[in-house]
Amino acid sequence: MNRGKVAGPRALLRRLREVMAGGGTPQDRLDAVTSLIATNMVAEVCSLYLRRAGDVLELFSTYGLRPEAVHQTRLRVGEGLIGDIVAHGRMLALSDAQSHPQFAYRPETGEERFHSLLGVPLQRGGRAIGALAVQNRSEREYTSEESEALQTVAMVLAELVHAAGLLSVDEVIDIDGNATLPLRFEGMPLAAGIAEGHVYRHRGAMVVRELVSDDTAAESARLERAIEGFLERIRGLVADHAPRIGEAEKEVLHTYRMFAEDEGWMTRMRAAVRDGLTAEGAVRRVQDENRRRLQLAPGPYFRERIADFDDLSNQLLRQLANRPEIGATDMPENAVLVARTLGPAELLEYDPDRLRAIVLGEGSPTSHMVLVARSLNIPVVGRLASVLGRLDAGEAVVVDGWRGLVYARPDESVYDDIREYGENEERRRRYYESMRNLPAHSADGVSFQLHLNVGLLGELPLLAATGASGIGLLRTELLFLTHPTFPSIEEQTAAYRHVFDAAGEKPVIFRTFDLGGDKVLPHLDQPLELEENPAMGWRAIRVGLDRPSVLRNQLRALLTAAEGRPLQVMFPMVAEFAELARAQAILDLEVARARRVSLPAPEKVSVGVMLEVPSLVWQLEEVVRVADFVSVGTNDLAQYFFASDRTNPRLARRYDTLSPGFLRLLVQVEAICRRAGKPLTVCGDMAADPLEAACLAGLGYRSLSIPAQAFGSVKAGLRSLDCAAISTYLADLEVRGAGRGHSLREDLKHFVQDHGFKF
Repeated sequence: MNRGKVAGPRALLRRLREVMAGGGTPQDRLDAVTSLIATNMVAEVCSLYLRRAGDVLELFSTYGLRPEAVHQTRLRVGEGLIGDIVAHGRMLALSDAQSHPQFAYRPETGEERFHSLLGVPLQRGGRAIGALAVQNRSEREYTSEESEALQTVAMVLAELVHAAGLLSVDEVIDIDGNATLPLRFEGMPLAAGIAEGHVYRHRGAMVVRELVSDDTAAESARLERAIEGFLERIRGLVADHAPRIGEAEKEVLHTYRMFAEDEGWMTRMRAAVRDGLTAEGAVRRVQDENRRRLQLAPGPYFRERIADFDDLSNQLLRQLANRPEIGATDMPENAVLVARTLGPAELLEYDPDRLRAIVLGEGSPTSHMVLVARSLNIPVVGRLASVLGRLDAGEAVVVDGWRGLVYARPDESVYDDIREYGENEERRRRYYESMRNLPAHSADGVSFQLHLNVGLLGELPLLAATGASGIGLLRTELLFLTHPTFPSIEEQTAAYRHVFDAAGEKPVIFRTFDLGGDKVLPHLDQPLELEENPAMGWRAIRVGLDRPSVLRNQLRALLTAAEGRPLQVMFPMVAEFAELARAQAILDLEVARARRVSLPAPEKVSVGVMLEVPSLVWQLEEVVRVADFVSVGTNDLAQYFFASDRTNPRLARRYDTLSPGFLRLLVQVEAICRRAGKPLTVCGDMAADPLEAACLAGLGYRSLSIPAQAFGSVKAGLRSLDCAAISTYLADLEVRGAGRGHSLREDLKHFVQDHGFKF
């Protein structure tokens, strides 16, 4: 056959849109598409494979192969040439496909007559969802024009198939209408493990119908009775479940009980009743206020508390309705609980012996409920709000908490896949556990300090569980955000003393509050309107310097809580040396006051800055003459360096912290701190990724502060790292000199893989 030539790509794309938007069954439309592409590409075969549950690729339509192979021919991702295209997201152009070692012959297709093959992946949302391939009888070389055309067609076809309702990001819909085929949904892994069972729907929030009352006294009495019963129930749940969970989870429940007993919460509800609301209306109003305040928080730690406060409010509403029990008497023996959101108390009301897994519409890895679920060995998958309605009550499902997958109507291929993956992950977990007490040394003997990021009092037991050297970042904001007024010095002192006691001899770095910006804080002197660009607005140290009494109160509480122990304080969002000098002066005032009133002076007070604003790099030599340590917050530093909102999904892949320019900035920071002899730590997301942590090690960084869930993988990676080799390699890549394109990520990945690095 003559060499193929694409006949009018614009016309082809227009015809594809017309066919997919036209009439007929879904199968008719797909068959018309493959015929159209084959004719346009002057190919004797065009085949479309789509990805199904269990990472199976199914032949959905073909022109040129035997029609009976459609929906019968299946390959695993990675199997055969089609599986290789999908697994690696790459094009294959072969003059003799059957001689390729990856070729997998399927006799039902009749493809033995065809030799050359050009195949490209169908990609959507950054994921390969199938493959499109053309074949010819003759052994021939496909031109670059043909390969580019087929890639363009595949890109458009992926969107058209989705728009036609044949394909979503989460699953391939059975186009034959067979309701027995598995469905595969991708969410976020929250608690590891694999479980199977039947869907059981959570009985969510109660509907409040009566909001206004004329009888304030009666409603006040109802509220007080409900509060009394509610608190008794919460305390009972905590006491009943304490014996079966770990120390970290006990601390979580005690923190949750502390929220329940918060006088500020009670006071606001009582005030709402006096304003004319029913008891239920008062609960709902305060609940809405809490949600608004926490939704405006800049980081996930605070937004994750929304589920806790929703849980508390729902518990109290049930108490008001004299229905405190969830009423799960009809829950099956092997229940998979499906809910939009879930709090820790609501979880504990279910029988853990019947509960196999949890599927959430929302959810976060560090939420209180998830921490408790992990202790009970219950897998959890979240961020599946768009598909909750497609899981029918009683339907068989498999939940893969390792990868964040949920399978409805699973078949044997699903079980095989998740069983193998789960066994591998369990081996990995045991491997990480075995390293807990081993030193954080690289393979060539370089020593590292691995610290823990902590945002909740309930996470403090993880310090011992991970074997961390200390707490490299203690966020102090939550105490402020959950109070209707700023916490008193006494309340702050009690919380900080608890941190000191839990840490024992290990060091703790307290970051002063990062408040303001995108949060309206009514208890500041002057309420603010929301800012157009809150990430770069009135927040963190800027608030503390403009409201020095608030900062002084926090520093006074820290000095008091130290009780003679070493105190390390770090100021966030410092943009210039003058801000550090002013913050240091406020701290000096409080230290002098502590001496005047004969408080036990801390053994030593160390002052640090969080390097998040690029402008500070050019004053860093002045900073390190005053500061005792520096901690690099790579999340905000990269955001401001690239002028890229890190919460904007359209920019998520555009900028890379492993770009030559950003790494050169980090090299400069490390050199300044090393010359000054000042400790330097990275506490942003770069430290929590094994590959990026390896790169930081190669740049000279020896101290990292990371969240607990990343501890094992980072430590394992560093222990397998040849630090000298990667340092030399980075120098050879001229990280400290001229740039090398957009990112060094792929170069580094290949290098560390070749040198035995484990991630």
